[in-house]
Amino acid sequence: MTTDQQPATQDDKFNGLLTNFDDAVHLLSQAPALSKPAELPRVLDTARELLMLDGGAQALEQRAQAFEAAGVFLGSDWETPQYLVPTLTTFALKSTDPNVVVIETLSEIRLLAVAKGGYAHPLVSEEFSHHYLTQVIAINLWLLFTAPSEAEREQQGRLAVIPRQLFQYLAERIGYEHIIDQLIDEIWRILKQRPIQVDSIKQMITQISLCQANPEIDLGASGQGADRLVSSLFGPTQACREDPGIDIYRERLDGMDQSALQAEATGFARAMHDTGLVSPYHAVLLRHLLEEGDHLVSEAFGLSSTGRDCLLCYRELVHALIRGSVYPATAQAVYGLALMLERGILYQPPVAPAMWRQLNLPLSEWSQARLNIAYGEIASPRARLLEGVLCMLGLPLGVGQGNNPTCQSARALSMWAYNDPDYLLQMVTWAARDDEIIMHFEGQAISSMASLSGVASELPIDLDPVSLIVVPHLDRIYAEMGRRCISREGDPHRWVNPEFHGWWSGRGFRINVDVATGKLVDLNDFIRHFYACYHPYYNGNQPLIHPQPAGIAVTDSAARFIGWHAITILRASLDPNDVMRIYFYNPNNDSGQDWGDGVKVSTAGHGERFGEASLPFSQFVSRLYIYHFDPLERGELATVTEDELDTVKRYLQQSWGAERLPATELQANEGPYHTPPNDT
Repeated sequence: MTTDQQPATQDDKFNGLLTNFDDAVHLLSQAPALSKPAELPRVLDTARELLMLDGGAQALEQRAQAFEAAGVFLGSDWETPQYLVPTLTTFALKSTDPNVVVIETLSEIRLLAVAKGGYAHPLVSEEFSHHYLTQVIAINLWLLFTAPSEAEREQQGRLAVIPRQLFQYLAERIGYEHIIDQLIDEIWRILKQRPIQVDSIKQMITQISLCQANPEIDLGASGQGADRLVSSLFGPTQACREDPGIDIYRERLDGMDQSALQAEATGFARAMHDTGLVSPYHAVLLRHLLEEGDHLVSEAFGLSSTGRDCLLCYRELVHALIRGSVYPATAQAVYGLALMLERGILYQPPVAPAMWRQLNLPLSEWSQARLNIAYGEIASPRARLLEGVLCMLGLPLGVGQGNNPTCQSARALSMWAYNDPDYLLQMVTWAARDDEIIMHFEGQAISSMASLSGVASELPIDLDPVSLIVVPHLDRIYAEMGRRCISREGDPHRWVNPEFHGWWSGRGFRINVDVATGKLVDLNDFIRHFYACYHPYYNGNQPLIHPQPAGIAVTDSAARFIGWHAITILRASLDPNDVMRIYFYNPNNDSGQDWGDGVKVSTAGHGERFGEASLPFSQFVSRLYIYHFDPLERGELATVTEDELDTVKRYLQQSWGAERLPATELQANEGPYHTPPNDT
C-alpha cells in the first residue's frame, strides 16, 4: 500500500454497500417478472449487510417505496401487507434462513415508512401500519432488552443481530409510549383466556418494569395499566411491595401475627384471581401458612365455600400437594391447585388416590431429561410435572399446543382434564414412569413405543409440563390409528376420534367435504343436522352433556383457507346480548383470531368462561367441516329456516368454500383441494 492510500473507513464501507443496494434494486426493477427471482438474492444479500451496520435501517426506510416497487415482495406473503399477522413475525425473525429474516425486516421497515408518512401505500394506511408495528414490537419486546441467547447464536449466528438492530430503530421511531400501551392491552387479552403457559407473559411484564425503571425511556402518559401487572408478580402485598427478595420476605413472615398474615393471604389471592398470575412470594407465603391453620391456607387460595369444603375434606392430600409442588420457581401450581379445589374433582372416587400416586411417582430418565431441558433445573422434575398436573386439572381449557401440529393431542388432554381427570392422571403415569402409553383401537392394542412417527416431525419442546411428557406418545398413537384406516372409504376421523378421545365422543359422524373430489357435498343436510343436534331451539333445549370433537376449516383475515384444525365443542348458549353462540375450545395458545369476512373469534365479553372461544352460531357453522353426534338423539331438521341456511352458506361461499362448492350449489368454480390430513 502506498503512502497516499488510506484504509477504507466504516463510512466508505457503508456508502459502498448503499451504492450496491441501489444498483441491485434498479436491476430488479428492470427485470421482467420471470427473471426477478434471479435478481432478488443480490438485493437481499446487500440489505443483510446494511442491516448489520448503524444507519442501515434508516437508509433502507428512505428507499422503502423503491425496493417494494422493484418487486422485493412479489409473489410472497409479504406482498399483501394488509393481511400480515403480527404474531407470526417472531417465527420469521428467528428463522435460520437469511432471506426470510431479511424479507421480514424489510417488510417492517416498509410499514414504518408508511406509518411515518414517507410512503403513501396503496394497500395500507398510516394508521394501520402504526398499529401493526406497535403490536409487532410489543409481541417481540424481548428483542429490545436481551442479547441473543446461546440457542439463537448457535442457530442464527450473525443473523441474530438484525432483529435487534431493527427493533431498536423501530422503538426510537414509533416511541416507547405507544409500544407499552399496546403491550399491556395484549397481555390482558391473553390473560383473560387463562393459559397454562405464562412464562412469556411474565417475561413481558418484567420488560415493562424495566422500562418503568429506566430513566432514559420516556413513557409519557402511557403504561398506566401496567402497575397491576407488575405488582401481581413483584409486589402484590404490603410486605413485599418493594420486591425485597425471597429470603427477606420469609424473615418478615416469621415476625407477623395472625392479622398480618390474613392481610397477606387476602392480598395474594386477589392478585392471583385478577390476573391468573402467581408471584413467587405467594408460594413462600403458602408454605409458611401450612403451620398456621387451614383458614389462612383457604384465604391464600381465595377459595369459595366449595373449594374450602374440598380443602377440609382432603386436608392431608392438599398439604402434601403444596409441599410437593409449590416453590418460588413453580408458583403457578398455587393457581392450578386453587381452581382444582373449586372444581371439586377430588370428590370423584379415583382422583384423590391418583393424586397420591402422582405425588410419589418415580419418573423415567427420559422424562426427567425432557423436563430439565425445557425448564432448567431450578425445580426438580417431579415438582415441575406436579405443577403441570395441577394447572391442567385446574385450567383444562388452558392447554396449548404451541407452534406444533399437535392439536389432536392437546385437544385430548384438555378433554380428559375437563371430563375424565382420573384418565388423564393414568396417561401421565404411563408416559412419565413407563415411557409408554397403550391405547386400543377397535379392540387392538396400540403401543406408543411400537408405533411409527406421529404427525409432528420433531418432538415439541414449547409445551406445558404434562404435554411435554405425554404429547409425543399420544401423537404417535393418533397417527397409527389413522394409518389403520387408510384402506377405508371416507374420512378416518369417523373411526379415530371416538377411539382416541373417549366413549363420550358421538359415534354419529357428518362431513361436508367429499374426500375424493374435494367438493362440498350435502351442504343443506349437514347444516340442518348440526342445528338439530346442537342448537337449543331445534334440539328440545337439550344442553350438550359431553364435549364433542369437531373439525374446522381455518381461514385468515382475508377469509382465505389455511388448513384443517381440531377443536372441541363445549356448549351452545345465548350470550348477554341474546345472540345464540357456540362456545368451543381451541388448542392454540391464543384463541382470539380473525377468520375474515367479519368472523372474529371472541375470547371475552360475550359470556365466555376462562379458556373458551366463541362465535355466533351461523358463523361457527360456516367454518365447520366435521362433527360428531349421538345417532340416537333426534332433533328437528325440517324446522331450520331457509334464512339460517342462507346465512351460513353465504359466509361459507365468501371464504374457504368458494372453490369447493359445486356449480349446482352456489355457482362456484372448481379449485384445488388437499385431502383433509389427520390433524382434526
